[in-house]
Amino acid sequence: MGTSATMQLPGQGRADVGPTGEQGPPPRRRAPKRVLPGFNLTLGFTLFYLCLIVLIPLSALLFKTFTLTWPQFWEAVTAPRVMASYRLTFGASLIAALVNVVFGMLVAWVLVRYSFPGKKIVDALVDLPFALPTAVAGISLTALLAGNGWVGQYLEPMGIQLAFNPNGVVIALIFIGLPFVVRTVQPVLEDAEKELEEAAMCLGATRWQTFVRVIFPAIAPALLTGFAMAFARAIGEYGSVIFIAGNMPMISEITPLIIISKLEQYDYAGATAVATVMLGISFVLLLVINALQSWQRNRSGG
Repeated sequence: MGTSATMQLPGQGRADVGPTGEQGPPPRRRAPKRVLPGFNLTLGFTLFYLCLIVLIPLSALLFKTFTLTWPQFWEAVTAPRVMASYRLTFGASLIAALVNVVFGMLVAWVLVRYSFPGKKIVDALVDLPFALPTAVAGISLTALLAGNGWVGQYLEPMGIQLAFNPNGVVIALIFIGLPFVVRTVQPVLEDAEKELEEAAMCLGATRWQTFVRVIFPAIAPALLTGFAMAFARAIGEYGSVIFIAGNMPMISEITPLIIISKLEQYDYAGATAVATVMLGISFVLLLVINALQSWQRNRSGG
């Protein structure tokens, strides 16, 4: 009959039915192709770079530190001279980071909210500490603030000494840490919704109330991130500090200089012990910075 031509025989017409009428395995699906080729090669290069540049040097640092017994390690990292360098390094870094939070926010505010002649030049000068060698920054600050410098010659007769003491350390750390706060806060201010500020002012809020209740909550995560980055950068600073600090033991000697001094005295184990302490603190700061950046992305809805 004419309709018999359209009938399907058993096992035909369905790929999942076997010749005995039993259901077979589903057809295989091809694995989706990666958008970017060379994944294995790039992953291998990344792991090689990570091991060569980061993991192997850090492992060597830890292995050298493990040659010390615990009493020797504790004595090396808690010596009076080392403890004095901790107090100066972390204290000056904290003060510099707090100062940079205030003035970095002001600089970012001016660059975002106002137009004035030379604005692009000022914006470019903010990044100067990034491009300027730290040794050049230290020499410049010393020439400016020393007793015979352009500014220091007028301040020292009044009893204000800004070079060759802890004050010089703080000034150098402020100089190198300011861009971190400005460049962290600036894009957040640019993306802030000005409609919220206008609505607050229409409801009768003063400028100070608008800043405290509308603007500051929006930029607070960025300020915290900039503070943590400036603080972490200041802890490891060396080049710009040694020229203006005076490097007097127990007074103006920073921890990185302690490490260099131990290396020059061939006390490699002691140097690696102090460096291990700084490494641990750096890891903690890195975790804090990543947590703050994640919080900032969540607040912004990224």
